Amino acid sequence: MRRILNYRKVLGVHEAAELKELKSVYRNLMKDWHPDKFQDDHDRKLEAEEKSKKIIEAYHFLVSIAPETREQTLAEYTETTTNTGIVDFEYKSEILSISFSDGNMYEYYGVPKAIYVKLINAETPARFARRHIYNSYIYRSSTKQVAAV
Repeated sequence: MRRILNYRKVLGVHEAAELKELKSVYRNLMKDWHPDKFQDDHDRKLEAEEKSKKIIEAYHFLVSIAPETREQTLAEYTETTTNTGIVDFEYKSEILSISFSDGNMYEYYGVPKAIYVKLINAETPARFARRHIYNSYIYRSSTKQVAAV
């Protein structure tokens, strides 16, 4: 959850910000902090490069967890969480990453350590996750796209 709060702070948006607002704020910040705007001042250009990277990262992350985005991908998410098994999972700083047998991977935010321990000890982790994780926490797809060679 800290990550979400930090990204909202970077963009200066509130919890209920919709995609349209995120896009508008992002564009305005990038206009102000685009590195090309500081061609004559090397130090300011470096500062702008760092700031613009943070803005871009925050924007992409917040778009990925926005209700509108999750609504658009709900069918695929439901298919994965209902019909495929868990291949692996990892927990770090209240972020639970779950890899599925269909190749999808999702990150769940704000998961208490106690829930993770129960997942580890569950007789069937997929069943436990369906009941206590999949629809209880903010999530986003973190599937890595592999380029075909």
